Amino acid sequence: MADIMPMIPSDRQVIDGFGPGQFCVSGQWRVGAVIVLPHRTQAWEASDAASLSIEDFAPVLAAEPKVEILLLGTGPTMRLPSKELRQALREKGIVVEPMDSKAVCRTYNVLLAEGRRVAAAMLPV
Repeated sequence: MADIMPMIPSDRQVIDGFGPGQFCVSGQWRVGAVIVLPHRTQAWEASDAASLSIEDFAPVLAAEPKVEILLLGTGPTMRLPSKELRQALREKGIVVEPMDSKAVCRTYNVLLAEGRRVAAAMLPV
């Protein structure tokens, strides 16, 4: 039988699952929106995709090593963030990949296992 779980270093934050209004990250359930970085997870004050601004991503912008890919979970459905926000993040060297939050949960661990400098910012489903 083949092991299909990606190999992720044990000191990294992994997304284990999600439920109504919450996410499980490295075995800990967190209610509400979260930002997941490779070495830490924190609550996120954002409430809806339409009102996001560059200031909402301060923890991602301050992360070391620098984040190269930001998976933006916009809740139960994919919503495109404003062109201005996408451009502002690109100017900081971050590619934004918007998708529904469930898709972020599936994609984050794969990119982390590939050694990518990835972060996830997710609104609840």
